Amino acid sequence: MSLAKARTAVDRAFAEDDPRGLAYENAFGGATSFLRRKYTKDLSGFDLAVTGVPFDQAVTHRPGTRFGPRAIREASSLQPFDPPIYWDGFDPLSEFAIADYGDLAFDYANVAGVPDLLQDHIKGILDRNCSAITLGGDHFITLPILKAYAEKYGPMSVIQFDAHSDLWPDDDMSRIDHGTMMYKAVKLGVIDVSCSIQIGIRTVCDDYLGMPFIDARTVHEKGCGWVTEEVKRRVGDHPTYITFDIDALDPAYAPGTGTPVWGGLHSWQAAAMLRDLAGINMVGGDCVEVSPPYDTTGATAIAGAHVAMELCCLNLWNKRTA
Repeated sequence: MSLAKARTAVDRAFAEDDPRGLAYENAFGGATSFLRRKYTKDLSGFDLAVTGVPFDQAVTHRPGTRFGPRAIREASSLQPFDPPIYWDGFDPLSEFAIADYGDLAFDYANVAGVPDLLQDHIKGILDRNCSAITLGGDHFITLPILKAYAEKYGPMSVIQFDAHSDLWPDDDMSRIDHGTMMYKAVKLGVIDVSCSIQIGIRTVCDDYLGMPFIDARTVHEKGCGWVTEEVKRRVGDHPTYITFDIDALDPAYAPGTGTPVWGGLHSWQAAAMLRDLAGINMVGGDCVEVSPPYDTTGATAIAGAHVAMELCCLNLWNKRTA
């Protein structure tokens, strides 16, 4: 498609038959599908599905992440006509088919029913030979997602970017809490701590259950290259899930989140580390805790959109080199 013709295209999220290629629509108009990809529930011929989970009933303090998926999608409309250059000239939007699978539908008043709905939602994507990149929502959503992944791959390697370990003890598996989801994931055996790691931690937990972590200060002092080499050594070629809590970033770069903690990662550090993880066996991921009401600038949603794009690229790079 010529550039001139492309600029007259209307809502490729609905009208474009070929899911591959860049998008040249006005960023300020049209449908806000993720990266202007096609909205569809039919994943035939697609490599990756992006889906949203607008759930924030598990937060400790400030709600608002239910608006995260919509804000991330809107922010992503700035990217698909000017994608960054990836490894070896990799153009993920042209080489692979990415679908916007829409959001998980749930009854907001039936909170207890959400975990099973979400697990089945992700399982439905995986059963169609697609990977899933999920837009949150609060961090609790990672637990049902990991359960779906563990059904397919066994106990997962997890790379968690976060200010908090989310390993606070909670043996009531029916409780829905974004601060205890990793504790439950370990106890339920859906992740393997021997090949998992956390990055950016700057809060204290009494018992890390064998989960190693690299705190934010260590990232600052030892550098991104050292961190990614350590992470790659840790996860090896094990099927890996990346969960990125936006509060891993310092509040200067991502103020729109429920539990901001100063001293965090700079946006360039997150970008460098995600990019340098190319080659790991990354089979899925999420970006969570984007809470637009606490950021009138939109910077947090922009950061979330970039994180989600990098997660897509890590997954598709793995498919490209398989």
